[in-house]
This record gives sequence, C-alpha cells and structure tokens, in this order.
Amino acid sequence: MNSSRLWVIVPAAGRGVRFSDRIAKQFCRLSGASVAQHCLTRLLKLPSIERLIIPCNPSDPGWSDVDACKEPHVELIKGGDNRANSVLNGLKTLSFVADDMDWILVHDIVRPCVTIGSIIKLIESVREHSVGGILSTVVTDTVKMVSSDGIVLRTENRDCLRLAQTPQIFRFGELHSALIAASEHSFSPPDEASALEWFGRPVLFTDGRSDNIKITHPEDLALAEAIINSQERLECG
Repeated sequence: MNSSRLWVIVPAAGRGVRFSDRIAKQFCRLSGASVAQHCLTRLLKLPSIERLIIPCNPSDPGWSDVDACKEPHVELIKGGDNRANSVLNGLKTLSFVADDMDWILVHDIVRPCVTIGSIIKLIESVREHSVGGILSTVVTDTVKMVSSDGIVLRTENRDCLRLAQTPQIFRFGELHSALIAASEHSFSPPDEASALEWFGRPVLFTDGRSDNIKITHPEDLALAEAIINSQERLECG
C-alpha cells in the first residue's frame, strides 16, 4: 500500500453470552480447528502485515490451542470492556511504532469465512483515500421499520442500505482520533466505521461476499463449517 504500512487488530475480548455461557465462541471447533484459528490463519496470509494485535483475555486457556498465536508477529494484549475500548488498547500498543497515515485493519475474530480476495479488494479500494472504508453487502430482504409495540411503521428503501462487515480499514490517525473523541463523549460505537461517521469523516464501502458471516448463534457454526468446506473444495478444484 505504497509507503503506508499495514497493521491488524482483531478484538476478541467478548465471550458472546448470547452464544454460550460455557465457552467463548472464538474457541468453538469447526472443520478441525477453532474459530479463532481459522480466522487468524486467513489474516496471516495477507502480504506485508507488520504486526497482528489481539485485544482479549490473554490468560484464557483457549488461546493455548490457537497455533496462529505462536507466530512471531502476533501479540495478545489485554482487551477492553467493549469493542471500541479493545480497539483503542490495540491502537495504544501500536502508537509507538505506527504512523498516522499507516493503515489499521480491524476484523472480527468470529468471522472465520472471510476470503483473502475480499480483503485485498478492500485494501485496493481505499489505497488513495485519506480515511478508509469497510466491506459491506447489499440488503436482499424487504426491510421494515417497526415500533416497540410490534407495529410496522414503513418499508425502507433497501437500495440505499448496506450490511456492514469486517474487515474495516482506516488510517491510524483518523481512527485513533475518532475513538478517543467518542470515548470522551461516552459514545460506544458498534464498529469502527460508526466512530468515523460520528466524527464527521467520509467512509467508503466496498462490496463484500455474503458468505463472510459473523458467528452469533450456535446454529451459525454449522453454516460456517459448510462455507469453509465449500471454499476449500473450490480452492482445490
């Protein structure tokens, strides 16, 4: 990416209580390895990563079974009490080595099906941009705005709607400033793009793939395994 370097942050401090109260979903197994192992293995195939930071609970024994964490440029650090604070902790760790115009790529640990092609497409799309952008997909279902008491209020124009995914990639300086400002105003953005939007900065979107699913519910594991197996068959075919 020209002279700008690429750093990766993979927030993984959450345990996903909606998923299970026994095991963090990143340590669940699919296709012979943990969700975390699948995710990190794919990210580590990217060329020219300077360092990959994982804000998490480093003492969780689940990490001992994630072989990708043993790579020399992968580092486990203490995560925050929410996603934004975890990413901020990652940025703080990198602040001694990263420049303002370097790229920070943030990816969900529980999106193990992302393809390298999609990530490279995202990187290429923002190469000359001053802020950065996200992967997203089109909305194919009809979208209804509803009230709290279960009444449909209106139908939204889905042509103007996108489902946000990760990775999301932003300049170090822009992302750091936006997350600091959000924290100072007690705003906890659900993703990095939300922080930049709130900060008044333009965020690009690039079309991603519908199989880049986020594991949220137990039944998502079976779907993720089917996707991974299908992707591997296509690669071998």
